[in-house]
Amino acid sequence: MAVTTGKGQTMWGGRFAATPSDIMEEINASLDIDRRMAAEDIAGSRAHADMLAEMGIISEGDNDAIQGGLDKIVEELRNGSFPFRRELEDIHMNVEARLKELIGEPAGRLHTARSRNDQVVTDFRLWTRGALDEAMQLIAGLQGALVKRADENTDTVMPGFTHLQTAQPVTLGHHLLAYAEMLERDRSRLLGCAERLNECPLGAAALAGTGFPIDRDMTAEALGFARPMANSLDAVSARDFALEALAALSIAATHLSRLAEEIVLWTSAQFGFAQLTDAWSTGSSIMPQKRNPDAAELIRAKASLITGLYTSLQGAVKALPLAYAKDLQDDKRLTFEAFDTYTLCVRAMTGMIETIRFKPDNMRAAAAKGFSTATDLADWLVRELGLPFRTAHHVTGELVAKAEAKACDLSDLTLEDMQAAQADITDAVFDVLTVEASASSRTSYGATSPVRVAEQVAQWKQRLRLE
Repeated sequence: MAVTTGKGQTMWGGRFAATPSDIMEEINASLDIDRRMAAEDIAGSRAHADMLAEMGIISEGDNDAIQGGLDKIVEELRNGSFPFRRELEDIHMNVEARLKELIGEPAGRLHTARSRNDQVVTDFRLWTRGALDEAMQLIAGLQGALVKRADENTDTVMPGFTHLQTAQPVTLGHHLLAYAEMLERDRSRLLGCAERLNECPLGAAALAGTGFPIDRDMTAEALGFARPMANSLDAVSARDFALEALAALSIAATHLSRLAEEIVLWTSAQFGFAQLTDAWSTGSSIMPQKRNPDAAELIRAKASLITGLYTSLQGAVKALPLAYAKDLQDDKRLTFEAFDTYTLCVRAMTGMIETIRFKPDNMRAAAAKGFSTATDLADWLVRELGLPFRTAHHVTGELVAKAEAKACDLSDLTLEDMQAAQADITDAVFDVLTVEASASSRTSYGATSPVRVAEQVAQWKQRLRLE
């Protein structure tokens, strides 16, 4: 089957006496993937045609015909009547072929002073820029959900962990805001990527530029780019914008995966810190009591998928000489899938955070276990008795061992027990051994005290314009 534009002509076939094999057409076609760039392709063609007319390279009449034909194609795409033809390889040839069917000869002038090489990567940059914007908005939405739940739980005490062992009491609001901070760095990376990719390749043509007197600043401005790319070889071959986007998505997905893991743990019977609603849980085909956190588990898995897509794109690009090679055709499939997957994950996480039901009593009880106030005891010995911290650490260790032997908490030891380890200890020590006192005492900047958490919530609300 020849790749034709009508009247037996092929888009690129003047050099060839025979048509591609069916298998060659199959491996070469990308329409199933890149058809989602139709809007970007038409936007690029509109800007290019306007520039050609402005520079006198094509007539105003031809430009009018091109713009009118593109209007019709937009309408066909909108109502689902556009006649996609897989034998035309990609969305770019499909649009051009349809334009020729609609307006005839002027359509053939649209490709003056450009190549599919600069056309494709311009479309791809436009699409990726839009996808980055959407991802940043979704991240802000998840941050808003976290901040709202943190605001509800500024003084809800829970265990803080290191090595998944009880460490010190923290507040749930503080814990949730940690993820808001991570997500802000994710958003910053995506924003930086969007700023760096915002250069226009259009006009670089195949690789060497063009002899036509084009105005690349005009097309760059029309498409919302900050500037045209300065080197034509770089313009058509660079895919670091997609690599950077997928690297940033991989890190962002890792943060979602960490939060997903916490949800899996917190909703287990062993932790009992929270419960997902029916909308975000599944059941078992054989065990009727089960409430499975499948959405959270799937986010963990899909984070690895995004990392794999980034690695695949890096592998495709790393050994390519300048300028263009067909290996780059897969860049869009990998990038589209990574953004689609991340979008799904962040939406699911937002839904879970908005609706998850926390269990403060269980959290508080868990926070009181595992001698979580031992550091508070050591700090009291330093602050009130003037002991060197290493001495206070040793005394506290002795008291933890004594409490462990008696199967009780530090606060359940008697004053005599305490004084056996350090004679100067007074009844005042028991004031610091509650989990509430422990959390409230952590008042340094960025710490877990309810007062500090409330301050951070207020700042986040202002930053995210939640009020």
